[in-house]
Amino acid sequence: MLSVRGFALGPVQTNCYIVANKEKECLIFDPGEEASRILAEVRGRNLTPLAILLTHAHFDHIGAVDEVREAFGIPVYIHYKEVDWLTDPHKNGSAKYAMLPNYTVTPPQDDHIIKNEQTLVIGSFKMDVAFTPGHSPGSISYIFKEDGFAIVGDTLFEQSIGRTDLLGGSTEVLLKSIHDKLLSLPDNTVIYPGHGRETTPEAEMDHNPFINGF
Repeated sequence: MLSVRGFALGPVQTNCYIVANKEKECLIFDPGEEASRILAEVRGRNLTPLAILLTHAHFDHIGAVDEVREAFGIPVYIHYKEVDWLTDPHKNGSAKYAMLPNYTVTPPQDDHIIKNEQTLVIGSFKMDVAFTPGHSPGSISYIFKEDGFAIVGDTLFEQSIGRTDLLGGSTEVLLKSIHDKLLSLPDNTVIYPGHGRETTPEAEMDHNPFINGF
């Protein structure tokens, strides 16, 4: 049984998730800011990180990547369509905000750039990689079918959906991603979003005004 610990970080309170197994290994999803909090959480629980996985490359999901990667010497996984966003503040959105630094992140090695939907195995962790574009062109959802949860970034929220007015966004594409890849999961699958509280496909089909009737 895997454990999921989420906490909101940075200027827009982006959810970072640490998924751990009973052997005290872990994966770190979307370390968006406040690297010191992430490091303290991992070290305080005596966890051994194996990788950083990104749902997409907007600034609020990547801000602590380099510091966390350097601290633990672990690889970063990202969709190939957004590798160049890591080094481009205009694409990752940080250049739009005068109060923010221009966020840049060192790209991962070629073998950790995700090009196809697949079952991804990292140590004892096994997850399905689903492409869920619409919020951004390289958005990914990581689906842990055996453990009944999915980490979906800014694709689907409790009673809402990701914004589609940013670079490469599309409402039509996003709704199709949600319908085909997330609402098709078992009703009680726990959906861990990039912002806000967790939800389930059943709850969103019943109460989400953006997808009812799609």
